[in-house]
Amino acid sequence: MVGLLLALQVSTLSAHSPARAVYERVILGGRVMDPPSRLDAVRNIGLQGGRIAIITTRAIQGQDTIDARGLVVTPGFIDLHAHGQTPETYRFYALDGVTTALELELGTADVAAWYRERDAGERINYGVSIGHIKVRMAVMHDSGTRMPVSDGAYRAASPAEIGEIAQRIETGLREGAVDIGAGFPYTPAATREELLAVFRVAAKTHTPIHVHIRPGVTGLKEALALAAETHAPLHVVHINSAGLAETPAMLEMISAARASGRDVTTEAYPYDAGMTEIQSATVQDVYKNAPDERLAELEWPPTGERLNRENFERYARIGGPVVIHTNTEPMVAAAITSPLTIIASDAYWQDGTGHPRTTGAFARVLGRYVRGGRANVGAQHAAPLPNGTLSLIDAIRKMTLMPAQRLEARVPAMRKKGRLSVGADADITIFDPATVIDRSTYREPSLSPVGIQHVLVNGVSVVANGQAVEGVAPGKAVRGAAPR
Repeated sequence: MVGLLLALQVSTLSAHSPARAVYERVILGGRVMDPPSRLDAVRNIGLQGGRIAIITTRAIQGQDTIDARGLVVTPGFIDLHAHGQTPETYRFYALDGVTTALELELGTADVAAWYRERDAGERINYGVSIGHIKVRMAVMHDSGTRMPVSDGAYRAASPAEIGEIAQRIETGLREGAVDIGAGFPYTPAATREELLAVFRVAAKTHTPIHVHIRPGVTGLKEALALAAETHAPLHVVHINSAGLAETPAMLEMISAARASGRDVTTEAYPYDAGMTEIQSATVQDVYKNAPDERLAELEWPPTGERLNRENFERYARIGGPVVIHTNTEPMVAAAITSPLTIIASDAYWQDGTGHPRTTGAFARVLGRYVRGGRANVGAQHAAPLPNGTLSLIDAIRKMTLMPAQRLEARVPAMRKKGRLSVGADADITIFDPATVIDRSTYREPSLSPVGIQHVLVNGVSVVANGQAVEGVAPGKAVRGAAPR
């Protein structure tokens, strides 16, 4: 019955189109996969004015043609957790099939200025949260640049400062922030009253708060309690790195909260090691006085050294990103394959060094967890996963529709993304399901994946035949609506 309805829908769409229309672009003969409708069939797609104009079984013509025979055609991937927001990283993301990359955890303290810096357009669509971490750094006059390292991390805010933090967050929402970002481990001195003030803004404005919780079940209980007390929508970032061995229990907690009617979502990235700034509170509080065997969980990316007391202190004085090897492949697989999780990269790139998830997260899910190919980093010595660990349509849903739906109540533009349907934005990713896989490693994190053949943003190619198209900037700002 579903297949018949889809066939009737496509026929109707075709019948309403001019018989001899010539579209700006056509994508011919691809296996079209649309998560909302569950369409999974060979179709032709016509694009006009940056939107999808037709999806049909009939022959169509275009001024420009993409031959998608043997390839999968999906909505462009939407990344809710991408820290690098530069032309360099936008290029990385596009090569991994991402058409919209949003900085929603760390965020910014000045939303208007952040968007002004990108007014000329970027390679892909972009957006930002108003970030509690960044706002707290500004209010507390922290001496750090990327992360708080002084009062922004370690001094409790006065009632007046808490009021200013809340007011600045409301201002950021009025200026179009996508949502509110927070990271409790990076601001350990923030009191519960301060966090409640932030959650109250989220509740009052019906804005999701995108939170890096404190570790484990205890950390999730804290965030769920704050959301319950204020009725704020909650999004828990990277559940696998927050949960480690407790990931299955934490997924059950989120499932139970959702079953009781709570607005709670979560995400995961497909790697068993994390990365953050070595000078940040989240590293210093755990490792500053740790023994060498615990310090060996840390890796200095440029050299591959596992850290000990001597080089930890030396690199902490220099500053920079550090790899944190604390997770296991079974916990990653549990998170990635859970029906609860959105795929989000937590991309991290700083001064030419970064985590391989910056360049390969989405291809890795498709190659490793859908097809069952061998990974290049993380569990690189493990056997390939069996086929069917995650179905292709479910993987695409996690990369497209689910992130769009998480945001669309606050960001109306997201209702036109994450879908392949007439009228949707022409943000489209086309890949080879037989070859797609990540290639980046901790030594060579900038290596692009293979198998991502074409990526279109608002109808414009930013990747063609597996290569980045240079000199294009079709990406548009993704902004939240004015709070109600």
